[in-house]
Amino acid sequence: MHISEKEIEIRYAETDQMGIVYHANYLIWLEIGRTKLIEDVGFTYAEMESQGYLSPVTDISIQYKAALRYGQKAIVKTWVEEHGRLRTIYGYEVQHEDGTVAAKATSEHVVVKKDTFRPVSLKKIYPAWHEKYEEIKKREGYGVRN
Repeated sequence: MHISEKEIEIRYAETDQMGIVYHANYLIWLEIGRTKLIEDVGFTYAEMESQGYLSPVTDISIQYKAALRYGQKAIVKTWVEEHGRLRTIYGYEVQHEDGTVAAKATSEHVVVKKDTFRPVSLKKIYPAWHEKYEEIKKREGYGVRN
């Protein structure tokens, strides 16, 4: 299993009136983490788009555990939780610098043709990408701490 890491400096604009990171900003951070993971394993989402394919989010779930604040740094850990014929589920853990879990999340994606939005198999259009996901996806009993 491969876990990608991306450090995020929390900006003032990302916080709410209570001084904590506004919940919707986590969605942006998950995308940053997912992009980093894809690049870490040798591919780019931009290349997929240039060839007429998209990978929209079909489901997302976030559990908030411990608030992050302006001036702190967040560490976004990202991995392939599941990868099947048509969908990929990414797993995430957003941590404080000391390793305290701030949030856990998953996002589900499918690959579609840009012009029709019809689902296509990653294995069919990018066999090497599919194989890499099969190689790095979460294995039973492995993962980040609970």
